[in-house]
Amino acid sequence: MHTHDFLVIGGGIVGISLARAIKKSFPDCSVLLIEKEKRLGLHASGRNSGVLHAGFYYTEDSFKAKFCREGNRHLTEFCEERNLAINRCGKLVVARNEAELNGLDLLYRRGVTNGVDLKIVDSEEATRIEPRVKTFQRALFSPTTSSVDPTAIVTELALDLVRMGVTIRTDTAYLGRDKKAINSSRGLIHAGYVVNCAGLYADKIARDFGFSNDYRILPFKGLYLYSEEPAGSLRTHIYPVPDLNYPFLGVHFTVTVGGKTKIGPTAIPALWRENYSWSENFRLNELIETVQSSGALLWAGGREFARVVQGELRKYSKGALVDDASTLVQGVKKGDYSMWGIPGIRAQVVNIKTRRLEMDFLFEAGPDSFHVLNAVSPAFTCSLPFADYLVDRIKHSSSL
Repeated sequence: MHTHDFLVIGGGIVGISLARAIKKSFPDCSVLLIEKEKRLGLHASGRNSGVLHAGFYYTEDSFKAKFCREGNRHLTEFCEERNLAINRCGKLVVARNEAELNGLDLLYRRGVTNGVDLKIVDSEEATRIEPRVKTFQRALFSPTTSSVDPTAIVTELALDLVRMGVTIRTDTAYLGRDKKAINSSRGLIHAGYVVNCAGLYADKIARDFGFSNDYRILPFKGLYLYSEEPAGSLRTHIYPVPDLNYPFLGVHFTVTVGGKTKIGPTAIPALWRENYSWSENFRLNELIETVQSSGALLWAGGREFARVVQGELRKYSKGALVDDASTLVQGVKKGDYSMWGIPGIRAQVVNIKTRRLEMDFLFEAGPDSFHVLNAVSPAFTCSLPFADYLVDRIKHSSSL
C-alpha cells in the first residue's frame, strides 16, 4: 500500500499542470502522478497540433475564453525562459465568400471582448502578411498565435514535477476503486484526494466515484497531412471561418515550430477510444458504446449533423483534404501532400441527456475526488492558468 495526500491520474499536460499547481499550493503534501503508458504525454498532449491559440473563438462567459489568452502568454514566456522552440508566426482567418464575412466579424468581436490582440486586415494587407493567402475582401490577423513543440513542453513541465518532489509512476494503470484505496497495475494506492485527468477514460473513472452520470466521452480522430514543400513555404497559419455550432475549427494550414506546413485536422468519429489505427487497442464494448452515442447525436442533430459527419468522413481521402485546404491558399499541389502525420484523438464529451456535444471545459468535484471530464482544444494552451483555477476549486470542494 502506497499512501499519498494527492493522487493525479493521467500524465497529459492537464494532469502534469495540475500536479504542479497542487504541489505549489500544498508544498507539504505528498503528490503522486500515475500514467498507464511507459512515458508521459503519449496521447492527446503528445499528438497535439502544437498551436498556441490566442483565444478569440470562444464566448466571453466560457472557461476557454477565460484561460486561453492568459495561457498563451504563460506558455510563450515558459518557452522563452526555458529556451524551448517557438515559432511566433501568427494566424490569418480568412473568408472564402461574402456569406462568411459575418462569421469573421463575430470572431473579431469575441476577440475584442476577450482582450485578444487581433485586427481586421483587407485582402491587400493579408497578402503582405502571407503572399499565398486567398481571402474575400478581408481577414483577421492574430499576431499572438504561434507554434511550439508539445512534447518538449510536456517533458520540461515533468522535470518541474521531479524538482518539486512530485512522485511520477509511469506504466501504472488505474484499475478501479477498492473501498478507500485505488487499485492500480502496480498495487494499491491510498490517497487523501484523487484528481482524475485521464483524458479518453476520464468519464469511466469518474463514474467509479459517483460522477459523470450525464456524460460520455465520444472520441474524434484528427489527422494532419504534411507538405513536402521546404520550410518557410508559408509564413503564417491560415484558418477558415469555422462553424461555431461545433467545437472544431475546420481544415486549415498549420506552420509547425520548424517552419514546415501541414493541413488538417480531420474531426472523424473514431470507432473506439484509442482507435489510432484499424486494430490498435480495440475494445468491443467501446465500439458498441461509441456507435450508440454517435447514433444518438445523429438522431438529435438531424440532417445538419449528418452533413458534418459525412463531410468529415470524406477527408480520409488525401485528395479531398487537399481540395478543402486549397480554398485558403494559392499554389497548392496535391503531389506535395503525401504523408499522414500521427493521428490524435479528441476526448470530446457528449451530454447523453441533451444529446449535444459539450462546447466548454467540464469538471465535477466532491470531498474526496475531482474529475476533469472535457479538456479539449485549446486545453493545451490553457493548461497552466486552468490548473491554477482548478486547484482553487479543489480547495473549496475537498475535505482536506
